[in-house]
Amino acid sequence: MNAVTQDMMKKFSVNQHVTSFIDGNSVSPSGSGEDIPVISPITEGQISLLREASIDEVDHAVRNARDAFENGPWRHMSVDERKAIMLQIRDVIAANADELAYLESLNAGLTLNYVKGFHVKRAGWNFEFFAEVASQASGEAYTQTQPYLSVVTREPIGVGALIGPWNAPLALCSMKVASCIAFGNTCVLKPSEFTPLSLRRVVELIHETDIPKGVVNLVNGRGHVTGDALVSHPEVDVVSFTGGTKTGAMIAARAGEGLKPVGLELGGKSANIITATADMDRALDGAILGIYSNNGQQCLAGSRILVERSIADELIEKFVARSKKIKVGDPMDGATEIGPVCYRAHMDRVLSFVDIAKNDGGELLTGGSRDSRHETGLYLEPTAVMAKSNDAQVCQEEIFGPFATFLTYDDIDEALAIANASEFGLVGYIWSDHLPTVMKASQEMRAGTIWVNTPMTRELRAPFGGYKKSGIGRDSAKDCLQFFTEEKTTTIPMSTFPLAKWGASD
Repeated sequence: MNAVTQDMMKKFSVNQHVTSFIDGNSVSPSGSGEDIPVISPITEGQISLLREASIDEVDHAVRNARDAFENGPWRHMSVDERKAIMLQIRDVIAANADELAYLESLNAGLTLNYVKGFHVKRAGWNFEFFAEVASQASGEAYTQTQPYLSVVTREPIGVGALIGPWNAPLALCSMKVASCIAFGNTCVLKPSEFTPLSLRRVVELIHETDIPKGVVNLVNGRGHVTGDALVSHPEVDVVSFTGGTKTGAMIAARAGEGLKPVGLELGGKSANIITATADMDRALDGAILGIYSNNGQQCLAGSRILVERSIADELIEKFVARSKKIKVGDPMDGATEIGPVCYRAHMDRVLSFVDIAKNDGGELLTGGSRDSRHETGLYLEPTAVMAKSNDAQVCQEEIFGPFATFLTYDDIDEALAIANASEFGLVGYIWSDHLPTVMKASQEMRAGTIWVNTPMTRELRAPFGGYKKSGIGRDSAKDCLQFFTEEKTTTIPMSTFPLAKWGASD
């Protein structure tokens, strides 16, 4: 155990029993519900117990959110009053950045430097950003149909069910909460049962601000118990989910029974096209970051690396050499580049694709095993395989780990055909200094976001979401405003005019 870890363990405590947080208060663990061990992937040891919220507890949370929406002050506040509280949330997150980064690193295995430098900052920025979005939102007015003035306004939709993933809890769940409550809604957040620690603390910190009770509530548990009770609750008005495609389909079906709008950000198997006209050094750096950052656990990873045949041998040789030098280890160590994957079943699944690739005629280029330098912990070697064709299972299924798959192609038309031959369409990458090639890729790749000569980046003002089985809907300033509000048209005559007088004649 390194000195940083020891220091943080002394400085920051971990809740020994993680429970729900409802109506501004921590729920006692004495009630009903199953206890689920919370395991750190760093040591594979238990660090806490999660008390799963029962159907009754979920009902309690949703009804408190409903009461806060209907009878509380939040939706009736001026935008400036809500904005001030959102900025308080930003500040309290920043003030507790070290603790939040520690909890996320301990629980999810993400490197401490990455969490603190990106995820925690993003969490605070989410609240500032959506406070500004709400403060700048405008209505519409139409006068074309005389003598009427028709005014279009937006009102909060109600209670949001927000279900988050385990791969980036702070960054992604904070965006859900911020974009929901900024417009006057209330919410119930359900983090992943694998990574409850950082978000439980965030919700506690939120209640150190002037936010009214019941606006932000949290329940914990597994999808088939807590999640299903939340999505199907009749007092939930809208559902936002980030996670796997199969789970997303089940959530959409369940929400559909109540005709609830759903926003789904789901899986990806994104193509990273590297052309002979690219700056090879930058493309190499980008390809490595695109698949291995966040421990390889991100839906927007460039997991299918398509390399033009004329440069394939050189680029792949350099990629493999670099992969072997990546520092895998304790995520609390500042020198670490890849930490452990999140939980054991996921590690076993990622490793299973090595044999799957070989059985499909692929070649293991590097990695493919647990990292032997660690006696405990869910550490994997950065792995890369050469696939025989895009039909291979490793090219079609989302692996969601530090596992790259290479393919080669002869021209850009072939590359684009390969890129689009997938049931997913979240993002796409193109590396080229030839403008016509870049524009062709941008126009023809069937994905929601195209990154040109850069690894992943997010512009919150622009839509983010996927084609095909990568999701439904988009996240952005405009899209979140539309998703979390209802439009209302009010029509007013600007002058009097004669009305038919039915029944007035003798």
